[in-house]
This record gives sequence, structure tokens and C-alpha cells, in this order.
Amino acid sequence: MRLIRNFTLILLSLCILSSAETEYAEPKPSFDNPRKIVFSITEDTPHAIDHILSVASNVVKYYGVDNVQMKIVAYSKGIVLLLKSHSIDDAKRVDALMQYEVEFIACGNTMKTYEIQESELIEGSEVVTAGVVELLESVKKGWTYIKP
Repeated sequence: MRLIRNFTLILLSLCILSSAETEYAEPKPSFDNPRKIVFSITEDTPHAIDHILSVASNVVKYYGVDNVQMKIVAYSKGIVLLLKSHSIDDAKRVDALMQYEVEFIACGNTMKTYEIQESELIEGSEVVTAGVVELLESVKKGWTYIKP
């Protein structure tokens, strides 16, 4: 019994010590060949907003600013992420990501539905006619779509 317990402890220790880094797929991300990632946000909950901003920050940190292109498309209730009136803290986080050239894109159809004017959006936000079409066209152009 003691032998099995010791063996199990040794095996667990080896698993912990041998944790592997993520291996890059070829071609490896670089300035000339960045990873292209498009995210969407469709919810207005604090958790959803925090999650999308955290994931985007983590991706930029992992790959490095020069090795990734990223855009976040906000539509439906997720449009609140881009409203100046929503949250000062979230606006600061959006601005910080914009400094790393992360694009924030608002859905024009959602803006019409909720009667949102472009002047109500955080400065630097882009507006497209339809957020869903932006996602589809991005994927067709080789971007990877991730819905956190």
C-alpha cells in the first residue's frame, strides 16, 4: 500500500515538473506573419466584459504586440463595452488595448436598434454595418474566430 502511495506521489511530481509550454504551429507568429484573431462580445454582464478584455490582454502578452493582430466585434448587448457612459475602468482597459493596436468594432445595426450615436462610443471605436458580417468576412480572410 505504501509503495503504491509513493509511486503515485512520484508520478504526480513528475507531471507537475514536466508541464509543457504551448508549441507554436507553423508558420510561427512573427511581425511578417502575425496571428490574426477576431473575438466577439454579445453580452453586457460584468463577467462577459471582464472576460473578453482579460482574454485579449493575455493573448497580446503571450504573442507580443508585433506578432498578433486582433479585433473585438461588439454587437447585441455587448455593444455596451464600447459606450463612453458604461464604465470608466472598462474604457481605460479598452483604451490600453487600443494602444496595442487592438481594433474595437461596433455593429451599426445594433447601434440603430438601441438608438446609439457614434459620438457615444469610446474614441477610436470603428463602426461597421453588421457585426456578424464583419466576423464572417474576417474568417474568410484567414482570421481565427474565438468566442470566449
